Amino acid sequence: MIRLSIAIATAALIATPALSAPQIGKPAPDFTLNDASGKPVRLSGFKGRTVVLEWNNPGCPFVQKHYTSGNMQKAQSAAHAQGAVWLTINSGAPGKQGHMAGPQALAFQKAEKMHATAYLLDPKGIAGRAYDAKTTPQMFVINPAGTLVYAGAIDNKPTADTADIKTARNHVLAALAEVKAGKPVSVAWSKPYGCAVKYAD
Repeated sequence: MIRLSIAIATAALIATPALSAPQIGKPAPDFTLNDASGKPVRLSGFKGRTVVLEWNNPGCPFVQKHYTSGNMQKAQSAAHAQGAVWLTINSGAPGKQGHMAGPQALAFQKAEKMHATAYLLDPKGIAGRAYDAKTTPQMFVINPAGTLVYAGAIDNKPTADTADIKTARNHVLAALAEVKAGKPVSVAWSKPYGCAVKYAD
C-alpha cells in the first residue's frame, strides 16, 4: 500500500491503467508518456511541485476557443509564474480526429506559442483512461503532496464562444492560487465540457 505521505503514487500505470476515475483528495495516478520530442516524462518526477494536467485536441472548437483567444497560454504562463508544472496531454488515437505525432505536436506548440512544460502524446489512452478524461479541454490540478485537488472544466462557461472568457471563473487558476496560499480548493470539481476524447476503439 502506498502511504498518503508519498508525494506521488509510484505505481506507474503504463501497463495497468486504472479501472476507475481518480478521486479528489486521493493520490493522483502516476504515468509515463513521451513528449513531442520523444523524451519520456513521468508525473512522479515532479514530486514536490504543483502540477496541472490539460487534455488537448487541436481540432476541437472548445480547445480552439481557449488557444485562439490566448486564454490557455495565459493560464500556462500564470501557472509557471507560481512554480507549477503544466503538462498538456493528447490522448487521440492514430487515425482519429486530433491525433498528432511528434513533429505535428512540436509544430502545434510553436504555432500556438504554448507555455506548457511539456506536450505529451498518449496514443494508447493510458493516461487518459487512468484519469477518466472524457473531454478536451479537461483539467486536473495536483498539489505538491501528490494529491488530486481539482478535476473538471477550465471554467464555468461551457461554450465555444471566446466572448465568454472575460466573464468566466477560471477554475484552474483559482485552484492554483488557493493551493499556493495553503487553502483548500473551494471548487474541487466541475463538470468538464468540450469534445469527446478520441480513444482507440
